[in-house]
Amino acid sequence: MKLKPISQKILLLLLTGLALGLTRSPRQYFRILKSAKSDWDRINQKNLHRAIKKLYRSKLIDSKDNSDGSTTIVLTKFGKEVALTYRIDEIKIPAMKKWDKKWRLVLFDIPESRKKARDALSRTLKKAGFVQFQKSVFINPFECKNEIDFMLEFFNIKPYVRLITADKIDDEIKFKRHFHLS
Repeated sequence: MKLKPISQKILLLLLTGLALGLTRSPRQYFRILKSAKSDWDRINQKNLHRAIKKLYRSKLIDSKDNSDGSTTIVLTKFGKEVALTYRIDEIKIPAMKKWDKKWRLVLFDIPESRKKARDALSRTLKKAGFVQFQKSVFINPFECKNEIDFMLEFFNIKPYVRLITADKIDDEIKFKRHFHLS
């Protein structure tokens, strides 16, 4: 489903509520809130109302009337899937200001029956900034637990994937060079 940028932004802002529920880090929590507020402030009100009507007609959002007379807009199940689709394509692992000298390795053994999910995870990890260490092992030097959890939930492959934090790895110099750490 092709959506205009404002509709994508509205879905992602509504999805922010889900992201807040999934985050464990107070720093990440406030980063999400700050980003959502600045995005919300940039939306033209007339365009907002038009986009909300279109999203409602497309069954991506629904509304609930509250006892105090206000209305709450919520994502439908289909709306969450569409919003997650847009979000999964944009995941990037942010560099840390000061590297903690730890490596994050994502290891997976996903069955052949889930080949599409396995291939999608590999593509998403590469797009997010990971480097392939072995066939089913990817590496990145930066904190990425929330992003990995999100990917695993999205692709529904949590039982098949492990995230390991390591102090030392073979070929460390090669990876330090790749990530501009030395």
